[in-house]
Amino acid sequence: MSDEEQQEYKRVYTGSEVNVQHLQNLLEEEGIATRVRNDFDSGLRAGFGGGLPGQVLLFARSKDYEKALRITNETFPDSD
Repeated sequence: MSDEEQQEYKRVYTGSEVNVQHLQNLLEEEGIATRVRNDFDSGLRAGFGGGLPGQVLLFARSKDYEKALRITNETFPDSD
């Protein structure tokens, strides 16, 4: 994710790939654009380590951050 994209998106969730995919579907059904970042997978593809296995980051557009965070907390109430 480029610096410009990072400024346009805010992290709303970090968790397993399955949870991130489920949450991504819910957010996109509400018209919220999302991006996924998997540092561990990216590091393996590039030939070096990075990130934690099984931890994927989900980002939502900054303008939709509050709504995305509300949906995230309703879907996974025990997440931070």
